[in-house]
Amino acid sequence: MGVRIKSTGISRAGDTFSIVELSGAAARHAMERAQVRPDQVGVLINAGIFRDSNTVEPAVSALIQKEAGIGLDYTKEDPRSFSFDLMNAAVGVLNAVQVAQSVLVTGSAEHVVIVSGDTHPSLKRGTADAEFPYATSGAALLLEHTDEDEGFGRVHTVSGGGTPGIESYVDVATMGTRGRELMTVIREPDAEQRLLELAADAARMALSEADPEQATTALIASTPSAEFPEQLAAALGIAPNAVFTPDLSQGDPHTAALPLAYDAAVANRALDAFTHVLFVAAGAGPSAAAVLYRLPAAVGAAA
Repeated sequence: MGVRIKSTGISRAGDTFSIVELSGAAARHAMERAQVRPDQVGVLINAGIFRDSNTVEPAVSALIQKEAGIGLDYTKEDPRSFSFDLMNAAVGVLNAVQVAQSVLVTGSAEHVVIVSGDTHPSLKRGTADAEFPYATSGAALLLEHTDEDEGFGRVHTVSGGGTPGIESYVDVATMGTRGRELMTVIREPDAEQRLLELAADAARMALSEADPEQATTALIASTPSAEFPEQLAAALGIAPNAVFTPDLSQGDPHTAALPLAYDAAVANRALDAFTHVLFVAAGAGPSAAAVLYRLPAAVGAAA
């Protein structure tokens, strides 16, 4: 008995760089794949960080919920739905899984949609560079409760001491009249190594729940660099051919990295040889989270 991924949806920058539009499209895609109606979604959680024009109010989740067409009817008999932002850098998507587990196991909602993804606040670019190291994309996980022995285990989280490692802010001293389209990102020289150590700690806690003689485990991890997932695999003793990453041709998709990688792996039937997926997220804080996901028998139907 647990919470499993019923379907996924992705949306890449093209005609738009709006994360509201991209995340809304990803949520709609996930619902269409699963043949789930918007009124069957009780909660939408947005784990994205960088948003259109540095929007502060209203909550971006509400804008994405509207774009996805969820909860737009207000008659007395209509099912209720709500949304909220859950912001914790690249770790936010696994924090959202943790919240979704609590919602679904109590029967408070039939389905939960987690959306994630980031964009440059100027809405004029989608490719990462040294100034803003994140690619524009949207992704969605549609989750449901199941009575089967599959789905997410416990989400394990760890935090590091000292400085945040990675900081993002609007520099009020230099923004002038362009504050809604600028973002400063500072990454300390040792940030990736610190993240790697925390990610390995969280991953080992999650792996302790699996029987190594019965589990074959794939790894999907955050991508603060293209090499990070394989470096983490080496630290954990996971073979390189069990590591799956998103398309990194435009740069790090940040909060969308885990669902993008899972969507691609399922689409390619790359997970057919595995019983579990180890999801590991690491980001600013520094912090990390990990969860072991027991794959459904027919994983190909879950995307």
